[in-house]
Amino acid sequence: MADRAELLFTDNEWTFERIATATERIGEIAERELALDTYPNQLEVITAEQMLDAYASTGLPMYYPHWSFGKQRAIETGQYRRGEMGLAYELVINSNPCISYLMEENTMVMQTLVIAHAAFGHNAFFKNNTFFQQWTDAQGILDYLEFAKTYIAHCEEQYGIDAVSDVIDAAHALNRNGVDRAHRPQKLSTRDEQRRRRERAAFIEQHLSEIWRTVPGAAEAALVAPEGRFPKDPQENLIYFIEKNAPHLETWKREILRIVRKIAQYLYPQGQTKIMNEGFACFVHYHIMHSLHTAGFIGDGALLEFYASHTAVIFQPDFDSRRYSGINPYALGFAIFQDIKRICVNPTDEDREWFAFAGDPDWLKHIHFAMREFRDDSFVLQYLSPKVMRDLHLFALENDPQAEAFLVTAVHDNQGYQYLRSALARQIAETARAPDIEVVAVNRWGDRHLHLKKMDAFPLDQTEAKKTLDYVARLWGYDVHLDAGDVVMIARAKATGA
Repeated sequence: MADRAELLFTDNEWTFERIATATERIGEIAERELALDTYPNQLEVITAEQMLDAYASTGLPMYYPHWSFGKQRAIETGQYRRGEMGLAYELVINSNPCISYLMEENTMVMQTLVIAHAAFGHNAFFKNNTFFQQWTDAQGILDYLEFAKTYIAHCEEQYGIDAVSDVIDAAHALNRNGVDRAHRPQKLSTRDEQRRRRERAAFIEQHLSEIWRTVPGAAEAALVAPEGRFPKDPQENLIYFIEKNAPHLETWKREILRIVRKIAQYLYPQGQTKIMNEGFACFVHYHIMHSLHTAGFIGDGALLEFYASHTAVIFQPDFDSRRYSGINPYALGFAIFQDIKRICVNPTDEDREWFAFAGDPDWLKHIHFAMREFRDDSFVLQYLSPKVMRDLHLFALENDPQAEAFLVTAVHDNQGYQYLRSALARQIAETARAPDIEVVAVNRWGDRHLHLKKMDAFPLDQTEAKKTLDYVARLWGYDVHLDAGDVVMIARAKATGA
């Protein structure tokens, strides 16, 4: 097939010219055969040391300084140099333009693969998935990160590194409970943040003056009556509530809480769509690499190298293997997207019983719909087929702490398919969510303690919960009570003022 077009490369050394040519050919296939709509691409080749830096900052191109990032960097550097971990071939940023980091150590085949995977697969997912469209702002994130880094550096100069680090420690402990799940966040803008900072400070001062115009009263003072309860409704975003309502928190600390909250909000969809995002990117790179080979742009040797890497990425160890560490999101996501295409192109009678779209030759329409409209748990609930359950040898266990052995409750057979699909979707949803802890009341007319309540039925790690409550109390300035159902936990804090 190689004589049908000029090979993109005949040896495996990458050059910037080769990368640019490969990107152009990949883009043509992505548009013509997969109808991908992407942000403009920005490709950057980085070293292993720079990749470790990116790991420490959750892959963001710039970040505010904090000791925890340095600690993570030191741990991962040691593991990498001892051969205990490898590095990703790429990292990609949900931004406009979409930034993809390519490892300097990659061969030209791997550079071609990761461009298809990241710069077109992930890029298209970021731009088109409804969850990302609703909850992130790819246009403004880079400017906002620059604002955050500059502002926190200014705070360190003015108030000291230790004081700033204490606030960030507390905010990081709460960041999974600092995300709005029901309200679409405002767009990020450095200019707006700088302009509105003084407006927010003035508003909060007036707001707090109204809320806290009472003086802590006698010990017998209790929570106010329901008609005067504050807040009127439970609040799930703990960081936001503290940022807006903590009685004595300095303005600069509120701004740091806001920064951590905004970045946590930006990262939130990535944890909700890991299986889909990686599965779709694998589906895209698999299609594109085969198209490049069919058109004669890469040779047989390049295709074999691709197969070796692709197979390693989507490999799913069996449950009794020493390599097993749970379900591989790459394996599950890729298998489901490939299966959607198979169900359209070559359906079985079983497929027709399970899926209304079985046999529709327009497989691309269904791939795009699945990519756009779902997140991991709903994606699995909608598209996980009996065939994929059989291929991955899925089964369900009941883990009863009082029992001496696990109980197998379902296997991949006719009786177990529905249960397996629902159980896996529940597991994915539960793993991705933070404990549902909400602000239910503040004792405004008494000791001003903050009353939190655990709203879900999942077990809580009491040791970690106590540490987190101490951070909440440090920010709130008064005691914090957590009603966890079977136990009430209290974190003590000395009030900072009347």
